[in-house]
Amino acid sequence: MTTTNLNIRTDKMVKEQAEQIFNELGLTMTTAINMFLRTTIREHGIPFSLKIDVPNATTAAAIEEGKKLIADTSAPRYSSMKALREALEV
Repeated sequence: MTTTNLNIRTDKMVKEQAEQIFNELGLTMTTAINMFLRTTIREHGIPFSLKIDVPNATTAAAIEEGKKLIADTSAPRYSSMKALREALEV
């Protein structure tokens, strides 16, 4: 496979934010751009979206509450579903 260099200009902040997302996805900038180019050719257009799952406000609040409960040694602990149900009176 013969390769060539591709020089592009973009805003510094755009590049940094994209690199951060690509890093979280386990990709380099080169790999991400090559994925985009190859898929664009195959699909004859911009074909995909790669996203990092970002929880909505309700889910984020529940995650934080769970972390606090885990760290709080005085929070109730249950060793079985039966014990939890009894505590919840379900």
